[in-house]
Amino acid sequence: MTVVTCAPNHPQGRVYEGYRNRIYQRETKDGINVVRVWTFVTANEGFFKRTLNYISYMCSAIMISLLLPKADVVLSTSPQFFNGLAGYCVSKMKRIPWVLEIRDLWPESIVAVGAIKNPAIIKMLEWIERFAYRKADRIVPVTDSFKTCMLNKGIEANKICVVKNGVDLAQYRPVDGAPGLAEELGLKGKFVVSYFGTHGMAHHLETILEAARRLSASPNIVFLMVGDGAERQALLRMRDAMGLNNVMMLDQQPKHRMPEFWAISDVSLVLLKKSELFKTVIPSKIFESLAMAKPIVLGVEGESAELLKTAQAGLCVEPENVEQLVARVMELSHDMELRQQLGRNGRRFVMEQFDRMVLARKLFSVIEMVCGGSALQAGGVSIPAR
Repeated sequence: MTVVTCAPNHPQGRVYEGYRNRIYQRETKDGINVVRVWTFVTANEGFFKRTLNYISYMCSAIMISLLLPKADVVLSTSPQFFNGLAGYCVSKMKRIPWVLEIRDLWPESIVAVGAIKNPAIIKMLEWIERFAYRKADRIVPVTDSFKTCMLNKGIEANKICVVKNGVDLAQYRPVDGAPGLAEELGLKGKFVVSYFGTHGMAHHLETILEAARRLSASPNIVFLMVGDGAERQALLRMRDAMGLNNVMMLDQQPKHRMPEFWAISDVSLVLLKKSELFKTVIPSKIFESLAMAKPIVLGVEGESAELLKTAQAGLCVEPENVEQLVARVMELSHDMELRQQLGRNGRRFVMEQFDRMVLARKLFSVIEMVCGGSALQAGGVSIPAR
């Protein structure tokens, strides 16, 4: 198996220590051949620069594939469809099947947050989207709602197979308290409401700051925001302008430290802006929160809300509704027994239905089906992925 990707740099647009943004570099990780190609590196902000980043990856991945051994199938993942289209070109050059994974609906997701408004550009991107769906041998969306959207665009049901996100249960598991970190951050004895992840246009994290302002008279409640993204600097300025002493905002943290941050958290926030499109998504941080046995306050409607209600692992609020967020935080802060029950329910739910190893086998079965089982014998799956 060969994975084609870029030098790690997300979300700040700075290549991680130990890597360089070269035309070609190769390494082996866990027995997998990893080929890293040059891309136009930029921070996770600005539609134009991000699109250049995606297109540069697509071009580099296509060119480097000419130097790679023949594979049985190509799988490309599409957080943005220029990445996914690399798989189409490689499949044609090597005459192999193409499996396209869809992790976000484009261009719908960028239209929903107002990143593009030009009708001509939107129409062009919609054409590219339909082209990719038609040409793929199999499409693997990560939600049932994505599948419904594709069916509404005229895509045949038999070429769509839903494989949802999951969680590595070995990495994400409940951890006893981290008193050292709590002491370091001045959070010892506090009720910590945490948001971990991207601070982007889609998340409308201003809702957290407004909720914090209304809870400023409750000194025991602290909001902890950890991560980076296009909106982080604006949120920092907003927090300071509002004089919020009950909001702590930290940069993206090393992965190995995250269990400590989960350990000092009492509640996990999962929020998106209010949009019809976002009723179709399931943010991956939901599964991490459930696996860590942390109750969720969910500000996402649609499929995510149905999942959380089925799990009985959290409380739902209307997206961008500050009053409801404040009420749910207050409710959980006063009821330890409820928090513990919701946490136990969530852990049990992901263990039963969203174990990443089980989902990986499901995806592999799709790949085998497309290439007639030869991938299992040959082990030659080529995966352009960013």
